[in-house]
Amino acid sequence: MLDEDDFLNVIRNAPLVSIDLLVRSPDNGLLFGWRLNEPAAGFWFVPGGRIRKSETIDEAFLRITGAELGVAVGIEHARLLGAFTHRYQTNFAGVEGIGTHYVVLAYVVMAPIDINNMPKAQHSEYRWIYADDRSDRIHENASAYFSALAREG
Repeated sequence: MLDEDDFLNVIRNAPLVSIDLLVRSPDNGLLFGWRLNEPAAGFWFVPGGRIRKSETIDEAFLRITGAELGVAVGIEHARLLGAFTHRYQTNFAGVEGIGTHYVVLAYVVMAPIDINNMPKAQHSEYRWIYADDRSDRIHENASAYFSALAREG
């Protein structure tokens, strides 16, 4: 695992690869959490996380679902929606002038979760958000998933 300075240098010079988890409610809401950490702190955002070096996508998916949803879900219980580009002006360390760039693999996850018993490391609270919600506190990178889902039909 990289120390903080080395990781910041990676962020300065290269994109990160991550997985976002699009958990849908029966009435087509998406699970969002109030983000605690940069980038995107202070916004509603979907759960997700970075893929680590030497980790397969399947291994990352199990680790990320366990950490973000409180239950490890195999990738066979998900469907790839697509790859997305997320750019932020901020970074995890709050260092000025260094933005964060992600290549995101967004997966629709078919798994029952208990919204009242979710991990609190990355998000302080959770709620279902719908395509017609006009809150300015829903991060634009995450709200774009509603359009992508609508294009599927």
